[in-house]
Amino acid sequence: MNQEVQFGKTLEEVKKKARANQNFIAKAEVEEAFSALSLSDEQMELVYDYLRQNRIGLDEPADVDAFLPEEERNYLDSYLEALKAIPEVTEGEREAITLSAMAGDADAAKRLAELMLPEAAQIARLYTGQGVSLEDLIGEGNVALSLGVTMLGALEHADEAQGMLGKMMMDAMEECIATRMAEEKSDQRIADKVNRVADAANALQDELRRKVTVEELMEESGLSRKVIEDAVRISGDKIESITMK
Repeated sequence: MNQEVQFGKTLEEVKKKARANQNFIAKAEVEEAFSALSLSDEQMELVYDYLRQNRIGLDEPADVDAFLPEEERNYLDSYLEALKAIPEVTEGEREAITLSAMAGDADAAKRLAELMLPEAAQIARLYTGQGVSLEDLIGEGNVALSLGVTMLGALEHADEAQGMLGKMMMDAMEECIATRMAEEKSDQRIADKVNRVADAANALQDELRRKVTVEELMEESGLSRKVIEDAVRISGDKIESITMK
């Protein structure tokens, strides 16, 4: 496997392991995970810095709440307070509910999802500060939870359910973050394209002292007609230095 590909894959595996452990991992575990790549001390420090920037504690738990803006902290407190209205159950009752959900009981599945709503909120705390609001992260987790409780039939033991549902919630939140990041990159590429056309058109307008045609801009800048026309369309015809007539 290409070393860069292996590095990226290993880094994601380390992050997933830390997320599953409440955003905490021992440095020794990180070193073991990267041992096959023979990284230098300096390179390992860069790995540690990356993990810290992703709210992951090394050798001691990270204070994830320290990264929560006051507005989101208030939202989380209010949300968790509202969840206290959900009737509590004993461990034995919870196991019985889980077993019934595993057997296909729809009411039990709904009850299990309800009991795990606080856990979805706690997991969402681990993913804050990555471009998705806490409210949206909790929403993604709740959707995954609602789906997951209907898929427990393949499990053999009740104590496997929490791990499976937790992983499904984490995967949903990570996918949401990845999708948002991809959208932002796409939006940035579009903005860059529009700005490139606008800058070229404005410079040519200053030189000619009038609006410029698509043909003139093509000849002067080397931009294709499609790139120019797409930029004008995406901007909502706001590149005023270009005349489309």
